[in-house]
Amino acid sequence: MKFLIPILGDQLSHHLASLRDVGRADAVLLLMEVADETRYVRHHKRKITLILSAMRHFARELRDAGWTVDYIALDDSANSGSFSGEVARAVERHRPEQIRIVEPGEWRVKAAIDGWAAQCAVPVDVIADDRFVCGILEFQTWAQSRGELMMEYFYREMRRKTGLLMTADGKPEGGQWNLDKENRAPPKRGLNYPEPLHFVPDEITAEVLALVAERFAGHFGRLEKFGLPVTAAEARQALCHFIATALPDFGTYQDAMVTGQDWLYHSWLSPALNIGLLTPLEVAQAAADAYVAGDVPLNAAEGFIRQVIGWREYVRGYYWLEMPEVADANALGATRPLPEFYWTGDTDMLCMAEAIRNTRDNAYAHHIQRLMVLGNFAMLAGVRPQDVADWFLVVYADAYEWVELPNVIGMSQHADGGRLATKPYAGGGAYINRMSDHCKSCRYDVKQKVGPDACPFNALYWDFLARHEKRFRRNRRMMQMYANWDRMDPAVRDGYRASAAAFLETLEPAAEGWAR
Repeated sequence: MKFLIPILGDQLSHHLASLRDVGRADAVLLLMEVADETRYVRHHKRKITLILSAMRHFARELRDAGWTVDYIALDDSANSGSFSGEVARAVERHRPEQIRIVEPGEWRVKAAIDGWAAQCAVPVDVIADDRFVCGILEFQTWAQSRGELMMEYFYREMRRKTGLLMTADGKPEGGQWNLDKENRAPPKRGLNYPEPLHFVPDEITAEVLALVAERFAGHFGRLEKFGLPVTAAEARQALCHFIATALPDFGTYQDAMVTGQDWLYHSWLSPALNIGLLTPLEVAQAAADAYVAGDVPLNAAEGFIRQVIGWREYVRGYYWLEMPEVADANALGATRPLPEFYWTGDTDMLCMAEAIRNTRDNAYAHHIQRLMVLGNFAMLAGVRPQDVADWFLVVYADAYEWVELPNVIGMSQHADGGRLATKPYAGGGAYINRMSDHCKSCRYDVKQKVGPDACPFNALYWDFLARHEKRFRRNRRMMQMYANWDRMDPAVRDGYRASAAAFLETLEPAAEGWAR
């Protein structure tokens, strides 16, 4: 056999670079369900179900297309439990001349692959993953040419490169690159929130659901009403459904939060996108086509496309530029353990309880819940960023380290010292009250500033600014906050600090073993 081609669980694409220019008679495709990947953190049950079911469906499609597939199931008695162990066993079985694999998405997997040539005494050809719009080397070249990294300028380069929402003379459609100011509307009463398309589990998914329920019973999350797309065909149906039913209002209300509404106008396509059932370019192109057809407004198409070819590509480039050091970054010196309620949802803060409930039930929360509720609270409370990163990696079906780690360490926790974001994304109760309906039904009073009945975000916000005054006072984007702090009477400032300290004393640390 000429080629052994391992395909990882986030590489489920028929046009994968490792499959090109390879004759079907010359290759064995190796797909591996291994214990290491299910337990390096204790992933949400829904996430494990998604990946295993999608892998099994993909293997069937590959066989139907004429490929020879060597599939290692999780419960195979001889399964070694690791990628390296299974590749070594496959080399013994098939005696290939070469191992051929697309570059992995995560640093720890790259470290394993780097050892395969010596371990197996077979040359290993690692091929660039061209499913992304921007290659790793391309991003590094761009980053090295700039004194400061800014996503906005990178995003403009990706718009030029793809031609999405560009006029014939090379200008941005509508005359502006970024319409984010139009995309911050609070929720209105009477809006009709369409749900993402859900898919009834077939026989393969039902078998995986049973396996996960038995083998990972102690993991976080629920499996009831699992309906994520597990094939490319289903993912494209979900994309079309989103474009038709939700994208028209996505832009205006993308930052809104509503009690009991888990999806609002969000797509929930990222799990399919991040395992390769969709590509970023086809997703972004679908949104651009809908704008050209007059089916969606420009602010909706632009806001969605910016998330896909702007932010998503940017954080991937940042990850490979900054790893491995960024994984341990803790610029703010945060040491508090993750609070127990992140796992149980047992908190009187309704915004937190709602985000955690949705996370537990669906392995999902939208970007504002993740950034300005869950992440914001952790940063204000001084939670150790690695604990926060582990939690986010565990609980979301779309979480892979290359996308999750930059968003947590850099964006939500500012633990990289401002390399990714120029200011910390800190906010008090007023922001949550403006962008949601949570506060009117919350046990805490968002208009009360201090005391046991005040919204905890209020005192925690000012306490955070006080703790880190030396670092942030000269930040041009935070000067107004510190000007407000300076105008306060010393007794008022002391009241905020005391109220924050009293609340933080009530936090119970999470039990050992939840994440790893």
